[in-house]
Amino acid sequence: MRIPSSRSRRAWRGAVAAAGLALAALPALAQETFRLGIVSFLSGQAAESFGVPAVNGAKVVLDAFNNGKAPAPYNKVGFGGMKIEPVYLDENGGATKQVQELRNLYEREKVDAVVGYVGSGDCLAVAPVAEEMKKFLILYDCGTPRIFEDGKYNYVFRTASHAAMDNVALARYLKSRNVKVEKFNMIHQDYAWGQDSRKDFMLAMEHLYKGAKVDADLLPKFGAGQYGTEVSALLGKPADILHSSLWGGDLQAFVLQAGARGVFQKQTPVLSAADHVLPGLGEKFPNGAIIGARGAYGLMSPKSALNDWWWDIYSKAYNVYPVQAPYRMVQALLGLKLAAEKAMAANGGKKPTPEQLAAALKGSSWESPAGTIRMALGDGHQAIQDTAIGRTRWDPAKKMVAIEDIQRFPAECVNPPANMKTEDWLKAGMPGAKC
Repeated sequence: MRIPSSRSRRAWRGAVAAAGLALAALPALAQETFRLGIVSFLSGQAAESFGVPAVNGAKVVLDAFNNGKAPAPYNKVGFGGMKIEPVYLDENGGATKQVQELRNLYEREKVDAVVGYVGSGDCLAVAPVAEEMKKFLILYDCGTPRIFEDGKYNYVFRTASHAAMDNVALARYLKSRNVKVEKFNMIHQDYAWGQDSRKDFMLAMEHLYKGAKVDADLLPKFGAGQYGTEVSALLGKPADILHSSLWGGDLQAFVLQAGARGVFQKQTPVLSAADHVLPGLGEKFPNGAIIGARGAYGLMSPKSALNDWWWDIYSKAYNVYPVQAPYRMVQALLGLKLAAEKAMAANGGKKPTPEQLAAALKGSSWESPAGTIRMALGDGHQAIQDTAIGRTRWDPAKKMVAIEDIQRFPAECVNPPANMKTEDWLKAGMPGAKC
């Protein structure tokens, strides 16, 4: 090995020092990563049709972000140049467990933000914890309106509409199609999501179908799985429609058990969140069911270049088209990406703090595969969006369930205004709705 001369050594030390100064002068983003917690059901009754597709959506989109392959304005690498490091976590196990797991994500895993939660009970439990810890949290799906109507947050957001939209849209669809409804049955899970969905649909029907009566009003527990008693009750109470907000494995089990005993031959199923079970159930799903997807998602999504890109990368990766859960995940991540980059631009290119992220997302809007997302409610923390309702039909040629007779509803038609709580708006007859 050749020993450098003293002059050469001085030159070498100078070069090393210069390189060090140059590295120090680089923006922080070139040396940092953004750790992102992703929480959804990876086990249990909600995993197959909901949690795993949502996480699959996150994986394919974050990969596109990190490789700079998303379309403009989402085409910067990672978040403003910072590569994204996802940390995936199972939502199964109940609200108490999720509270501790969220603390672990922030304190042990050192994540910079969390996107997660399907269950309304989980959302109600974790939101105050993130606020107390002053950590950034996006709720990507859960439906109860109570989170931002009963609480006020600085660090917590929900980037999708709450459940009032789904039930108002179903009632408006029935009315616009002149569907006869003199008597209707209901079955909902007995927790925040089911209770709120039941109440919102009843209040919307009181306004649009004056005189219509509720007959069977069933509230099985979440994850019941067996519905023999409920099916018998429904068979004994014939009605024009059967309204339900069952979802995931509960919806799959109910459809199979009720269909086998002829429930859907006597009452038309009207389901607020059902598109996510169509690929799995196939021809076992009833024809003529009126369903929503909790947004203009999947087979009811609008035509756009952004939606074409999203549909293509997801379908190629998983050999199935995207439904509700992955759509809601991608719109959350697109909103977070723009907010992070806006906050970085105002912060000299450095990683934003939770306060800077919150300031950037509050009251913002962005384009998603399902249309425009606007943080219009909850003092800029709760989103509204357009939605769609349609009827199912088994297509034997394509060997899949098709959705036809689709009707789209503007966000301002099916969501309450910013100055009213959902229940007050519905009881007042939905004043100010722009349909």
